[in-house]
Amino acid sequence: EEMQKDGEDGRKKINEYTRYLSIALAVIEGAAIVIGFRNQGLFGTNNPQSSMTTAIVVAVAALTAGAAFMMWLGEQITEKGVGNGISIILLINIVARIPNDLSNLYQNYVAKPTDVTSKIIAAVIILAIIVAMFVFIVFLQDGERRIPVQYAKKIQGHKVSGGQSSHIPLKVNTAGVIPVIFASSMMSLPVVIASFAGIQPKTGPDATFFQKFLTLCNQSDWCKIGSFAEFKYTLGLLIYIGLVIFFAYFYTSVTFNPLEISNNMKKQGGFIPGIRPGKPTTEYLTTVLNSIIFLGAIGMVIVCALPIFFSGAFGADVSFSGTSLIIVVGVVIETIKQIESLVLVRHYKGFLGN
Repeated sequence: EEMQKDGEDGRKKINEYTRYLSIALAVIEGAAIVIGFRNQGLFGTNNPQSSMTTAIVVAVAALTAGAAFMMWLGEQITEKGVGNGISIILLINIVARIPNDLSNLYQNYVAKPTDVTSKIIAAVIILAIIVAMFVFIVFLQDGERRIPVQYAKKIQGHKVSGGQSSHIPLKVNTAGVIPVIFASSMMSLPVVIASFAGIQPKTGPDATFFQKFLTLCNQSDWCKIGSFAEFKYTLGLLIYIGLVIFFAYFYTSVTFNPLEISNNMKKQGGFIPGIRPGKPTTEYLTTVLNSIIFLGAIGMVIVCALPIFFSGAFGADVSFSGTSLIIVVGVVIETIKQIESLVLVRHYKGFLGN
């Protein structure tokens, strides 16, 4: 928070710390991936220990270097292009998989029925679900509640200043896609730890609590409705939903401070109509924010849980998730807004130049 107040210098420090943290996380995740490959025998079983160690170090270094390059490329796109560079790279990666997912949906649900009517109904249902999901995400990402703010009039000599009205925009999805990413990371963390320790998921009377918990972290086993033995793994989805809601509140509490906004409004002579400045304003903003966070979190849960449900219950073989859809819609919306701003600035420059 203090670095954010330092302006450009603070922003540079934050970016520098972010780079260091990203490299550290890349090393940890790269090591987890490589150890998982080793446990699956992808490095061979007859290699001497020295060769195995060298191969692991080289593989981790290669994965870390790739992550560092993508981070650098994203920064270059941000500085010299349009939109957020890392988000653009994620968007391209997600969009590249969509044709294969659509092909799988067609083969599994449209091509299988023998009569034309069933094919048409299946195609219409799939198309309607996809369109409804995108429309819902657009409303979730772009929707906001505007709290009106009125500024008191100030008399300075013979001049009257102030008296303007403004608003505080509170987005429905205040935390964005961050809660989903955090929740997914928390669900995958036990799997990463288990891969380091060589522990495999297991059920049965001789399985440990940690091995049983690992079976709940596998997203591909959620929402299978064939039998109770399969459906019990859906408890992992309930844990995932709880984590999404928790991180929605946690992340918003870190990035949005009602007390600071209330104090700034008071210093500038602003107030919310019908609400006294100071503590009542802070309490009002907190109450409104909590209700909006809850609605946004429920919306995020719906978006993330629907693809998981269709994948588990109906065997929909698709790689994209609710997180992917939110990223795609969010990046497209922000990029379009930035392009519109650049076009508007160019228009005003041309107008002023003439």
